[in-house]
Amino acid sequence: MASTTRVGVYFCHAGTGRFDGIDLGDVAAYAHELPTVAATVELGVRPRLQPDRLAAEIRQRQLTDIVVAGDSPGHFKPVFTRAMALAGGDPRAVRLASFGEAGANVTSPAAVAKAIVACAVYGVPLGLAAAPVRVPVNPATLVIGGGVAGIETALRIAGGGYKVYLVERAATIGGHMAMFDKTFPTLDCAACILTPKMVAVGQHENIQILNCAEVQSIQGTPGDFRVRVLRRARRVDPDACTACHACREVCPVHVPSEFDVGIVDRKAIYMSFPQAVPNAYVIDGEHCTWVQTEGAKCGACAKRCPQDAIHLDEEPRTIEIAVGNIVVATGYDIFDAHRIERYGYGRLPNVLTALEFERLTNASGPTGGKIVTRIPRLNKRTKQEEWVFDAEAPAPTSVAIIHCVGSRDANYNSYCSRVCCMYSLKFAHLVKEKLPGATCYQFYIDMRAFGKGYEEFFERIKDEGVFVVRGRTARVDARDGHMVVRGEDIVHDRIMEFPVDMVVLAAALQPAVGTPRLAQALGVSPGADGWFTELNYNSDPTATNRGGIFVAGVCQGPKDIPDTVAQASAVAARVLSSVICGSIQISRDPISTTAVEQRAAAMAAARPEA
Repeated sequence: MASTTRVGVYFCHAGTGRFDGIDLGDVAAYAHELPTVAATVELGVRPRLQPDRLAAEIRQRQLTDIVVAGDSPGHFKPVFTRAMALAGGDPRAVRLASFGEAGANVTSPAAVAKAIVACAVYGVPLGLAAAPVRVPVNPATLVIGGGVAGIETALRIAGGGYKVYLVERAATIGGHMAMFDKTFPTLDCAACILTPKMVAVGQHENIQILNCAEVQSIQGTPGDFRVRVLRRARRVDPDACTACHACREVCPVHVPSEFDVGIVDRKAIYMSFPQAVPNAYVIDGEHCTWVQTEGAKCGACAKRCPQDAIHLDEEPRTIEIAVGNIVVATGYDIFDAHRIERYGYGRLPNVLTALEFERLTNASGPTGGKIVTRIPRLNKRTKQEEWVFDAEAPAPTSVAIIHCVGSRDANYNSYCSRVCCMYSLKFAHLVKEKLPGATCYQFYIDMRAFGKGYEEFFERIKDEGVFVVRGRTARVDARDGHMVVRGEDIVHDRIMEFPVDMVVLAAALQPAVGTPRLAQALGVSPGADGWFTELNYNSDPTATNRGGIFVAGVCQGPKDIPDTVAQASAVAARVLSSVICGSIQISRDPISTTAVEQRAAAMAAARPEA
């Protein structure tokens, strides 16, 4: 850079809270010592900037270049650009130092922040100055999570001819998508899309499924990871089991079905759904009488099995695998609607969550796809009355669908879950399709139909006769044997009450249980909202701050199925590129600020205009 260069570094934050752990005073002191820096100024959070005052300051300090540093410096760049023009300088000399560029909020925040500022001062991209060295890579890959993201990633890497270990904590792969009835906006059958991919994974010679398993620890370095995986006891040999159902028929234990979100029961020996992969039964050790009594009672399933596939005394075991790359595709969990008491979930029997409604409308669900209300019935086993779904129960005549339950709410999750608007519109279509005479209401805050064909789907739903009400829903109450939804209609500036027979809550998407523990094992910290943090949201949304570890799907943040599959394909391409060339970049953490600064200075000096 020319000797007459005088750089002013301005620190200002948009107030995201993502970088509160960075000592700005320390970073500013470091920046002030850089050779071309003439001034460092801390402007604080959301400063009110005036171009004319900034222009006067630029002229007074004789600044030729400006660096705007902070969590979202692009928010403030237009003001500085205008000020530079007013001061008679070159507006193109305003550069950004975004602390999110290389995950400064994840690990070694001070070192990364200083390196980002140094590169911005010298006008050199951080990716060039901090380019990590490359090391040999093991061609095998670990994919953590067997949902649609993990399935797509595994298939594409394995299709390239390389080994993939697919770890899934459940008894079957498939994830949440396997529970869905239709996909929006095309209304295609979710199972018709997913199950062929599941079968392909189960039959692929390069993919080893490790189900009923969880990652315990990760050692080693990028390109050479050693992973310990705990495999819980299935107690049923998946190779020997023919899924004849004889064991299920004699099992005396009934527990809520996780796959059906608890709206029906399953046995202690069970198969999640008929298309499960592996297509074999598994024993729930926490509820199996034989396991809980240490072999003193029951064992009826093992006696009935014609294939001698059941081994009740099987124990958990730990295995160790060696891989070069790791893909995190752990998906999400659903917000617990019990937490918002005013909606009556858990208290009013016909207030359902979105996943419960998915299973209710699914042809393979407990009612064969019929939309019916819960009715009271005496449980012959427990001799207690309980509310159940029965295919012969009456259908609702009116259904209310409430958006943003646990989303866009500072009390729970401030972020938007993205998919809730669209799957709520899908539910409304299914209600009108299966119950043409039923009244359906949509209560929403803002309609976020962001994808291809989504806005058209919204218009289609309105044409089908769905009542769309914009405003927050206050509460759901029981009144005179009916439910009443009370909420606001901000378009017409009024409070409204609707009597309904069923309420569906569009609950938020949340990071999967176990994310903090897994993040610690990986050495990749989650962000403020709990989702895994990517290296750079714009330019590198699949990598993490630790080399050889990638994120795919909703574990990074809420997204729909098309975006999930696209990201999974991108991750697979990244992994294959490293495996094919035989080397991988090591982590940028810990980053050497001195080395980055020296490299950036050398690159700046080598430029023709320097």
